Amino acid sequence: MKRLFTVIGLGRFGYSVAQTMVEKGCEVLAIDKDEERIQAISDIATFAVQCDATDERALKAVSAQNVDVAVVSIGENIEASILIVQTLKEMGVKSIVAKAVATIQGKILKNLGVDEVIYPERDAAIRLAHRLVSPGVIEYLELSPGYSVEEVSVSDTLSGLSLEEIKLRGQHNLNIIGIKQQVSRMVKGRIMTEETFNFTPKPDDVVEKGDVLVMIGQEKDLDRFCNDV
Repeated sequence: MKRLFTVIGLGRFGYSVAQTMVEKGCEVLAIDKDEERIQAISDIATFAVQCDATDERALKAVSAQNVDVAVVSIGENIEASILIVQTLKEMGVKSIVAKAVATIQGKILKNLGVDEVIYPERDAAIRLAHRLVSPGVIEYLELSPGYSVEEVSVSDTLSGLSLEEIKLRGQHNLNIIGIKQQVSRMVKGRIMTEETFNFTPKPDDVVEKGDVLVMIGQEKDLDRFCNDV
């Protein structure tokens, strides 16, 4: 049975969430009070409804209480997001994820019983800052305070070395999750390049410039590694 989600608020963030869920095979009830936004997503979402989500009667009329998970992506309108979350909780929606733009807003939403609070702008800013400070960092994901997963491009210094020679764990206190590599092959007389992912890297695996190391560890160790190489 397909899971049913509702996405309330169809700005850039909400639209992308709804679109991705549909692509993953989920049913999505998309809600916004803006007619143009509803029209824009009507060909994508399972159900697209124009209504005021702060109105409990309107939410009940579209059976929002029957969804498996509700995503409230009206982060900019703090009062509305709090009111919608409170209403959804009173209606019995078991799982709620909400977007927030400020820490105090997130704390209030958590106190109301939200399962997860998302800070898209803050998280995007943090990822950008990491890439700018350490040019070798391609992607960054915080796991918990002080710990993260980072994708780091292989530098000239590391090119041609094996993982054993790089000594990620022993010398840098880091663990490697995998290696992304660009592999070229001939297909019908044309050279095609595709990305492969080595999920089980071995100590004798050699990395080359252009490869990407996916590593996990403390941020201070990751920063030191990126600066050293």
